[in-house]
Amino acid sequence: MIGRGRSVSAEKGLDMGLVDQIAADPVAAAHSVGKQVLHRALIPDQRPAPDLDTQAVDDAHAQADRRAAGQIAPHLAIDLVAAAASETLEQTMLRERRTFLDLRQSQQAHALRHVFFAERAALSQGKAFAAPKTELSRAVVVGGGNMGASIAYALATAGLEVTVVETDANAVNRAKDNIARLITQGAARAGLDPAVLQVRLSVQYGYEGLPPAGLAIEAAFEDMSVKRTIFAALQAALPRDAVLATNTSYLDVNTLALGIDTPERFLGLHFFAPAHIMKLLEIVRGEKTSDATLGVAFALARRLGKMPVLSGVCDGFIGNRILTRYRHAADTLLLQGATPDSIDAAMRAFGMAMGPYQAQDLSGLDIAYANRKRQASGDRQDRRYVPIADRLVEDLKRLGRKTNAGWYDYDADGTPQPSQIVLDCIVATSAQAQIPREPIPPQVISARLLLAMIAEACDILTEGIAARPADIDLVLVHGYGFPRWRGGPMHQADRIGVPMLIDQLNALCENDPLSWSVPGLLTDLAAANRTLNSLNT
Repeated sequence: MIGRGRSVSAEKGLDMGLVDQIAADPVAAAHSVGKQVLHRALIPDQRPAPDLDTQAVDDAHAQADRRAAGQIAPHLAIDLVAAAASETLEQTMLRERRTFLDLRQSQQAHALRHVFFAERAALSQGKAFAAPKTELSRAVVVGGGNMGASIAYALATAGLEVTVVETDANAVNRAKDNIARLITQGAARAGLDPAVLQVRLSVQYGYEGLPPAGLAIEAAFEDMSVKRTIFAALQAALPRDAVLATNTSYLDVNTLALGIDTPERFLGLHFFAPAHIMKLLEIVRGEKTSDATLGVAFALARRLGKMPVLSGVCDGFIGNRILTRYRHAADTLLLQGATPDSIDAAMRAFGMAMGPYQAQDLSGLDIAYANRKRQASGDRQDRRYVPIADRLVEDLKRLGRKTNAGWYDYDADGTPQPSQIVLDCIVATSAQAQIPREPIPPQVISARLLLAMIAEACDILTEGIAARPADIDLVLVHGYGFPRWRGGPMHQADRIGVPMLIDQLNALCENDPLSWSVPGLLTDLAAANRTLNSLNT
């Protein structure tokens, strides 16, 4: 409990022996407790010390390594508990106090406090927009795939009646199966009543006879013409004041709004997979999105228990735009001598939930490939083009976990192994680009990729896509597995220091001007002797 920061109910505490008695009337309960129990509770230093259980301590440390990798406080807390078996109460209380004072001033504590206050600022941001006069009661979700079903399920668990729309008869059955699976999982995991959710969730074919919902969310695949066709049908089928939202990850929200006769009611609601679990919700404000529509979005985020971050319109919004730059920097390291497994290991050691190549194998190499083709990445003159990932898809048909072959090879159990085929492709591409390969230390890898995230985030701030550096930190922490105890890339940028960031980026620019530049924001902050954190207020 202490190592994980977990609490238990009074009833569970009673079962565990932590609680002597539970009663509705605490005064009567106190009188009923025997003098021996009171004496034991009031003078705990006279109680016998517990026996040392070395295996239990080792297990607790191992669990902390798995569930809180990189964090120092859980291990120190476990050591304090273990000390109770060999030290007096007076000694351990003094030790606990010293440990607390040391931890309070640590970098991890500063980072965690930063995220704590950034979260509260994000939640209060919705107060700038008027709350809707009436609470949403019905919603429509177009698309019952994994993402659409997950969004619909999240809405239903928040009390909304949800209709999922499919335009293919076979897709209707798949959507029903996806929803049934989520309901079953919810009943097992959280004790949710399947009967209630089944009443709230329905799937239908086509747009005829839709209920008068106040919100519709499109969750179809990333194709501009398909999405615009969906919104044309939705605005014809729903009331004129219904909020229309797209769950697109990359496409231009302003372009999608062109076919809507009342574009002020249109915005992006970018959920993260799985939508019923991931807390981040990017609320994307289009050129004509009204404050009233944003008020509905923030109220919905609050109802769903999401962490809302307001974003402007650009390719990939905040999170996926930084992810694209992060992956590009990783691909550049591949050319210079790194391997997918060395990069992934370095980023896991940094504290990321997954390395970039593990994550890409999980989502599918074809997803990122389609996005690069849409962006015409190979034709850009302002950034180095690294063709390795494209060759894996086009020439080797390696799409990730779905084909048991991506950046890694996967055995029958789904265990990843470094791939000689991929390594050969990387080495050949390096030779073709005439880039000498040499081993790159893990700390250099993690520092380089962090710099890439920071540089892109600075451009996002300059363009007004994000309002505050802290919002960017929240997006990376809640949506992309950035370690909470590091505070996010913008918090890390201030830890490094603006002058040092400029020096490091200048050094990279000299060697690879196609991949690196110094953001003007950093230059301006250095001239004014200001930090990124100063922009949060």
